[in-house]
Amino acid sequence: MILNNKIKIFLALAAFMMALAISLGAFGAHALKSILDESMLKIYNTGSQYHFYNTLGLFAATFIYALKPDSKKIFISLCLMFLGMIIFSFSLYFLAILSLPILGAITPIGGTLLIIAWLTLAYGILKD
Repeated sequence: MILNNKIKIFLALAAFMMALAISLGAFGAHALKSILDESMLKIYNTGSQYHFYNTLGLFAATFIYALKPDSKKIFISLCLMFLGMIIFSFSLYFLAILSLPILGAITPIGGTLLIIAWLTLAYGILKD
């Protein structure tokens, strides 16, 4: 199978995001454990879990895109998934570390983008 440039980019993004998820998860488990209180650590860990799981999903969705490289719906799904993951997880990381409650208002935007991404992926699989 020959991979086009869009597929290569999303595979590279997924690999980078996985390395980042592992690094930030370890950072939270070790460096932040003694700094953050229990509730902020829980928020940080939620961001880390969603970051990890959606990175696995980004890999899977990219492989689906490789099977259907002409699907605009699947491509849009990949873009939304990446953006949603960044907004959701990083708003929680920064909320926990910086104690800025306003960042909690941004998190649902990322979650909504993730839901739309997964629904768009399902639609693209069925319709394209």
